[in-house]
Amino acid sequence: MLSIARALVSNPSVLIMDEPTEGLAPIIVEAMIEAIEKLTSQREMAILLVEQVVDVALYLSHRCAIMDRGTIIHLGLSDDLRDDGRLLQNLMGFSDEID
Repeated sequence: MLSIARALVSNPSVLIMDEPTEGLAPIIVEAMIEAIEKLTSQREMAILLVEQVVDVALYLSHRCAIMDRGTIIHLGLSDDLRDDGRLLQNLMGFSDEID
C-alpha cells in the first residue's frame, strides 16, 4: 500500500501494479481490493494490473488479457470472460476432471 501511495503522489496518468495482493493477509487483500476499486472508479488514470488471482483480476478490471508463455491468448471484456465459465476454464487450464 505504501508503494501505491508513493506512486500516486506524482499524479501519474498510468499506474502499473504487479500482483498487489500477493502474500497479503486476507483482511489486507480486501482493503487492497477496495483501494484499487476506488482508483478505477475515478477513471482519472489508466491502471495496468497483473494479477494471478483470477477472481480479483476480473472483478477489478474492465478489459483483460490472458497470456500463456508470453503470448496473449485472450483479449476482451472482463465481464464477458467472467460470465463464460467454460471459456475461463479452458483459458486458465482449470479442469473438473479428477485423475
